[in-house]
Order: sequence, then C-alpha cells, then structure tokens
Amino acid sequence: MHHLSNRAGWLLSTAVLAGCAATPVPQRTLEIGNSPWALQSTPTVGQLSLQPSRWGHLRFPGKTPTRFSYVRQDGRDAISVLAASSASMLRRKLRVEPAELGTLKFSWKVPQLIAGADMTLRESDDCPVRIVLAFEGDRSRFSARDAMLSELLRTLTGEEMPYATLMYVWSNRRPAGTLIASPRTDRIRTLVVESGPKRLDEWLDYERDIRADYERVFGEPPGALVAIGLMTDSDNTRSTARAWYGPVRLGSSTRAASSPGM
Repeated sequence: MHHLSNRAGWLLSTAVLAGCAATPVPQRTLEIGNSPWALQSTPTVGQLSLQPSRWGHLRFPGKTPTRFSYVRQDGRDAISVLAASSASMLRRKLRVEPAELGTLKFSWKVPQLIAGADMTLRESDDCPVRIVLAFEGDRSRFSARDAMLSELLRTLTGEEMPYATLMYVWSNRRPAGTLIASPRTDRIRTLVVESGPKRLDEWLDYERDIRADYERVFGEPPGALVAIGLMTDSDNTRSTARAWYGPVRLGSSTRAASSPGM
C-alpha cells in the first residue's frame, strides 16, 4: 500500500499539467468556464489572442478531487477552493511563444495555513495555494532519471510530462523569494511569493515577470508556455484547506516590476 501511495504521489507531481489525467468535466467546472471569473481570466498577450480553451478540472489517479466553484467574495469574482485530504487542479491549456511571454497577474486569499505542510518533503508536500505554469522545452536535455520518468508517464498516459513546471506558492515558514525543487523531480520548481501567517485572511495581489522568474529558477530561457493551473492540495497531510483565487491574467512582454517579497 505504501508503494502504491508513493507511486500515486509521483504521478501527481510529474503529471501536474498533463491532460491525460483529466476526467469528464463536472457541472461545477462548466459553470466556472462560463463565469465572470473565467471571462476575466481569458488570456491575451499584446494583440495576440490565444487559442480558445476552457478552464477544466484536472483530476489525479487515486486522489480525492479538490472542490472548485465560482463565487463573489468580498466584492471580487473568485474561485472558491476546498481541499479535504484531496488534490486536483483547475487548468487551462494555451500556447504563448517565448517572445510573447510577459507578466502574470494573480491574487488569492487564504484564511489559514496547513499545519505541518513542507514542500521540500514528499510526505508533507501540500500547499493552500499554487499558481502552476507548464512550459515546453528540449527533452533531450533531461537527466537520465527525468527521461525515465517522462517515458514512464507517456507509457501510462499517452502524454509526456512538461519540460519544466514553475509554481508560485504560499509557504508556512520559508521566506518569500525562496526556491524549492520538487522532492520527486528536478523539472518541477517552486518560487515562494508569500510566507507565514501575517497576511492571512486578506486579498493579496501579485504581478510577476514570467521570463525573469523562469530564468532565475531554471537558469535558462523559457520555452513556450502551454498551460496555467490553480492547485490547492491537502492529501499528504490529510488535512482541510480553503482558499479563494482571483482572476489570472497574462500581460504584454513589457518587463514587470518585482512583486513584494523579492
């Protein structure tokens, strides 16, 4: 059973944005797709309108799904999220070429952190809020281990894991600006943008320079951005987490000002 749990945890980490794990979209997600939040989260980059795509609920094998729903929260259009020993993602596929990458604006509100969560450890890798970006790249540069993991994922699901995945998160105690490599694969890396309990239960707004963050985290220029996701998970700590996300917007390629915590 422990072996199966570890295998499911690996699939969750390496397939964070692989469409292969998706199940039929429930009615709640269809409502999200037509909501004011979704309309405000329709991404455009300069004059380039990205390929049509709806936000969809991505479920992971062997995991209880997190609950996503559209709400009005404190006068804002938002996605309400409730994770009860669960993990899943609200995701939108798209394609933004490297030359078009610019800013990412997002916001969230977290009433309480997850006690015992630590994203550096497999057994406690949970987080109340994550913004997840998936990128293309040259998979021939994978390490032998990551190449093996990608091939296994393709065999199991028909899709390869993203070349690189960048997450923005709220950490219990690690300072804003901290970089965290996934304990399961080096191709998933996390940037802490909020830390500790001081700003709980208030809306926090961020603007990030995608290219600058990617180059800092991975040490190379980014490939095309191919998906964006929202993820709240509490499956490893067997706890309950609640959060709200504001609209997610992509901006032009003008260099962004650094956000708080940098």
